[in-house]
Amino acid sequence: MMNNAVLKDLLLKMPKAELHIHIEGSLEPELIFELARRNGVKLNYGSVEELRRAYAFTDLQSFLDIYYAGASVLIKEQDFYDMTMAYLRRAHADNVRYAEIFFDPQTHTERGIAFGTAINGIHRALQDAEKEFGVRGALIMCFLRHLSEEEAFKTLEQSLPYRDKFIGVGLDSSERGHPPEKFARVFARCRELGLHLVAHAGEEGPPEYIRTALDLLKVERIDHGVRCLEDAALTERLARERVPLTVCPLSNIKLRVFDRMPDHNLLQLLDAGLMATVNSDDPAYFGGYLNQNFTEAFEALPLTRQHAQQLARNSFQAAFLDAQAKQKYVDEVDRFFQA
Repeated sequence: MMNNAVLKDLLLKMPKAELHIHIEGSLEPELIFELARRNGVKLNYGSVEELRRAYAFTDLQSFLDIYYAGASVLIKEQDFYDMTMAYLRRAHADNVRYAEIFFDPQTHTERGIAFGTAINGIHRALQDAEKEFGVRGALIMCFLRHLSEEEAFKTLEQSLPYRDKFIGVGLDSSERGHPPEKFARVFARCRELGLHLVAHAGEEGPPEYIRTALDLLKVERIDHGVRCLEDAALTERLARERVPLTVCPLSNIKLRVFDRMPDHNLLQLLDAGLMATVNSDDPAYFGGYLNQNFTEAFEALPLTRQHAQQLARNSFQAAFLDAQAKQKYVDEVDRFFQA
């Protein structure tokens, strides 16, 4: 267990990438109330404190109910800009060099918000953050799996005029009862368009969802994936094929995937030779941004300096960056740990 101030300092200061962050899930209660006032949106909560108290989730669905309510305050392009810039400032403070950010256009288009309003605000913040404080970022558009594949196709059609503003597609929202094969055709079309492919699988859903995401959706990376260890053949395959897993420790505890952080399987994933990474998922709702995920996992589990270096290296190697950029960041990690 981490009782070493030097190790904690390393975790806080080491260069890292974040690959599993839902930008709508970075919307802090204070900003929700500010945007509600700005846009004349009536909230069902009387104060920031009352809203925070509601963040006592029993499972993924109980979280999603509040998550979608929070997103209702996002109306104008500037709202999406302010939300994204707030996250990027936090990421910069956590020494995140590069972030691949999920956004859920259907959460907004279903409310009558134009696709362009959301993506233009988010994209503009990414550009400004790179200029202002050097955090690079890229966007991954997620389809909501509780909606139909037909709806996903409509969203893909809406996205095409903005194709230069995102690098890939993902699959999120309620996992139970919505297996990856539901979206096989739309993912095939996205692959034809040259988009990177990822999917949430093996968080609340069974290990079989991970296999299906790989075989039918042809994803390059699995978001969460922590239930893979229930299937030895799948675990061996993930290790052999170097399929990255974007693990989110605090999220897993908050949503009761594991009861307590000492029960988390991050160390077993690394011991099994898997390319695990640490991420914050929906940090405003789950109790912490990236550094908080690192420090709480390392405090609860027998993880070492070597694991910290491995996780930092993995975060860049699992990113959708060209080989030269990956190597530059990995070299920066190695120099940091040699210092």
